[in-house]
Amino acid sequence: MPDVEIESRKLAGLEGIDLAAAVTLPRMVSADSHVVEPDDLWSEMPDRLKAELPKAKFGGAAPAGGGDPNARLLDQAEDGIEAEILFPNNGSILFGLDHVETQQVGFRIYNEWLADFCKTAPKNLFGVPCLSVYDIDHAVKELQRGYDLGLVGAMIWQVPHPDLSFTSDHYERLWAAAAELGAPINCHILTGHSYAKDFDRFTKAPPVEMIRDSVNTKQHDATTTLFDFIFSGIFDRHPKLKLVLAESEVGWVPFLLQQWDYYFERFRRKGPMPITRRPSEIFADHVYCTFLEDFVGTRAFSFWGERNCMWSNDYPHYNMTFPHSRANVEKHLAGAPPEKRLRLTRDNAVELYSLGI
Repeated sequence: MPDVEIESRKLAGLEGIDLAAAVTLPRMVSADSHVVEPDDLWSEMPDRLKAELPKAKFGGAAPAGGGDPNARLLDQAEDGIEAEILFPNNGSILFGLDHVETQQVGFRIYNEWLADFCKTAPKNLFGVPCLSVYDIDHAVKELQRGYDLGLVGAMIWQVPHPDLSFTSDHYERLWAAAAELGAPINCHILTGHSYAKDFDRFTKAPPVEMIRDSVNTKQHDATTTLFDFIFSGIFDRHPKLKLVLAESEVGWVPFLLQQWDYYFERFRRKGPMPITRRPSEIFADHVYCTFLEDFVGTRAFSFWGERNCMWSNDYPHYNMTFPHSRANVEKHLAGAPPEKRLRLTRDNAVELYSLGI
């Protein structure tokens, strides 16, 4: 169970919520939850590789379900959750490694452990394999191996190495393989070559600088990744490919698409563009975002986002809505038609990842 501080914080802002309506909500699917890896998960790695592993770790207390799938199922039942899409905890930091072999081996170990974790309840726990993308042939093989293990989708860095921009052709074979497999590409915050690369520095920075990174830098990272995917023509070349921006919230997206559409129409007269459709049209067909605590963003659901946004609880992290997820959803989606609620809290994720539940 959450500690007293987290519990009181989660209850704040839920005053006046119709709890009777909240508990009648259909069981939901969290499109962004996390596992907590065992402390010794990477202990089997050769010493020469272990020496390259990041020393920093994501801290903070977590419910037992972070690392115990049976305890997690109990928390899911309490919180009204049917299933979760699972991302790493400390494994996320490995995306910032420059040592290619360490990253490849570290992700291979993690993916095998994650698959075993999910086998406890394959209709409730859906893990996303982590891919090292320095070597794309290796990444394609690990993607297929992940699916053979029963995992779903593919997680890559959100902020690429400076020499491996998403606008390059470096990733083309991976995009093709993921599209053919029906595996959504997932870019999660705090992965790759940004402030998450030196997580120890981030956690020791002055509080005001932590805010700058947590909001300004994080927003820049998500915006740049989305821009590069859309404007480099990736989705035109791979029409079956899907992209998920995980834990980046959603309120910024309709404004950004509006602006991109405007300048796309304005500047395409000056010369050829890599794309022929409006960015908002491409987004609607290919991109998904997750939301957690975004009251501004959920106000926009009256006119936008029904097919492209997915609710998440961020369990078992500090920001999680457990054990009040249904009340939190009622706060954000009060007044929305039942069909729209179902799409945002369940159906979009079920369809995107082909969960079969």
